[in-house]
Amino acid sequence: MSEPSEILRLAAKGDGVTADGKHVPLSAPGDLLLPDGTLQHGPHHVEPACRHFGTCGACQLQHCDEQALSEFVRNRVAYAAQSQGLEPELVAPATLSPPRTRRRASLRAINGGGRPLIGFTQAGSHKVVDMRECHVLLPELFAVIEGLRGYLGRVKGKYSIGIELTRIDQGVDLGLTGFTPEGLDQTEDLLDFCRDQGLARLTLDQGYGAEGFWEPEPATVTLGGVPVAFPAGAFLQATHHGEAALLGAAKEWLADCPLVADLFSGLGTFALALAANAQVLAAEADGAAIAACRLAANRARMPVDCLHRDLFRNPVRADELADFDAVLLDPPRAGARTQVEKVAQSKVNRVVYISCNPSSWSRDCVQLKEAGFRLVELRPVGQFRWSTHVELASLFVR
Repeated sequence: MSEPSEILRLAAKGDGVTADGKHVPLSAPGDLLLPDGTLQHGPHHVEPACRHFGTCGACQLQHCDEQALSEFVRNRVAYAAQSQGLEPELVAPATLSPPRTRRRASLRAINGGGRPLIGFTQAGSHKVVDMRECHVLLPELFAVIEGLRGYLGRVKGKYSIGIELTRIDQGVDLGLTGFTPEGLDQTEDLLDFCRDQGLARLTLDQGYGAEGFWEPEPATVTLGGVPVAFPAGAFLQATHHGEAALLGAAKEWLADCPLVADLFSGLGTFALALAANAQVLAAEADGAAIAACRLAANRARMPVDCLHRDLFRNPVRADELADFDAVLLDPPRAGARTQVEKVAQSKVNRVVYISCNPSSWSRDCVQLKEAGFRLVELRPVGQFRWSTHVELASLFVR
């Protein structure tokens, strides 16, 4: 009879891996895979917090304890670097956001046999999990879901509605896609829902962009101590905790850089914070986001020069970076290969690269290594608790 096989680590998609390469779903490091295919739980296997774990696609790792989660996040980042021959001088311990701190989420609502089903989709499926508890969302976001379930319970007919929830300065910002109230009664009922829930804003999108339905006060989000107008659907870091970790790294590494280019700057998460000690160029393709950043910086009289520019089609050139002391990049998941190429060709000697995808980050950064940069430090960040989604901050110095 064969011997049990120990689960040694977690793979990128969350499966446990044995020494001989077997992938075992829902296993944790230290578990034993028995000859009959069953698992004997080890010291890092815990009872999942949520009743929906295993069906809801939002979490993959609720069966792992804090140590296993931290090691998974750290190893994902370290392995990505090693896979491309990048050798960090320091890999910091992982920073994990606590439960119930997620401030933005995308859900769906459907009419399931005469009653609304609202939640995340199942893993590998379009089916909606009727979410009755959630251990990742802020409680005030979850409370709005319960209120929305009551409203949609009075809506007849079939529907499939996209739901965007974001916690902003004024409260919960709710965006609905694929839904418009029909008639006066539904409209008045929706207004009552907004009042009862104390929503900061409700927008409705029928495929032509979000249109305001309810907004008692202008919607803002505070970045770098400055209120910034919040366009519907704009990007924010998933948790305040994760944002603080990424910001802390950037501010520490760029503290002595008087002129910084913040590329893929969004609403100004990094630019507005760095402007306390530096002059910053903020470049972003999203017109609404860069306009909001410009207005906030001007009102606060901050030294931020905002540039509306598609950095994929028209990256900032090496000669345009000639006077800058440092570049900060925070691109989408696809990475920023062409822009990184221009940075590598420039005379800039310090680069901070923030990434939500270790794979695209490592491929991009090979160009920095070939241009004479060394990877001084990596800081792994797990904003999406119990998820395989991992983020990082990295410092390169030439």
